[in-house]
Amino acid sequence: MNLLNGHHAPTTALDGGTVFDPLLLFVIVGCEVAFWVFLLAGLFARYALRRRRLGGVLLVCVPLVDLVLVVVSLLDLRRGGEPGLSHGLAAVYLGVSVAFGPALVRRTDAWFAHRFEGRPRPPRPRGREAVRHEWRMWGRWAAATAISNGVALVMSLAAVADADTGVLWDLPLRMVQVAVVWLVGWPLRLTLFPPPEPEEDAGERRPGRVRTGV
Repeated sequence: MNLLNGHHAPTTALDGGTVFDPLLLFVIVGCEVAFWVFLLAGLFARYALRRRRLGGVLLVCVPLVDLVLVVVSLLDLRRGGEPGLSHGLAAVYLGVSVAFGPALVRRTDAWFAHRFEGRPRPPRPRGREAVRHEWRMWGRWAAATAISNGVALVMSLAAVADADTGVLWDLPLRMVQVAVVWLVGWPLRLTLFPPPEPEEDAGERRPGRVRTGV
């Protein structure tokens, strides 16, 4: 794949004839690296350097990384690139990034605020909150699954007319299997067998009962 001259880099055929584009893999890895660079640099500028405007500009670049991957993947397919495992991986990456990215940014922002401004440490979910947390995480994975398969559909439509897009769907469809296992193994299991409440909660309730008795 070469977006400058329209030629395509050599693809690699894995076992079973699955087509893999190494260059698109490098783009995916580069987007992941860029995501963390912009996120950490933006938060560092906001909290450590007290440059909130600069931090805001850097954080705005975080979602633009996903846009770059979308454009590169679609251009590759429109210019005759053979749909393969790399495109399916790009679809999965985009779905996971869109679904989990905002929560990850908020969580990381809370840790930076705790470290540099003395704000409360982000709590670890326990007890009933842990159950709700698992449902939220599973809901994000379900959203990531839907988004990834939607992106795979767009990629299939963008590919040239005679292209075989079957392998492109392999990884996005496997996300459905992961969603089922995740549902049974975590949120449903914790709902049926909830973890015990933190001990400090019980300790906080005992003084209240003593005061009421007085």
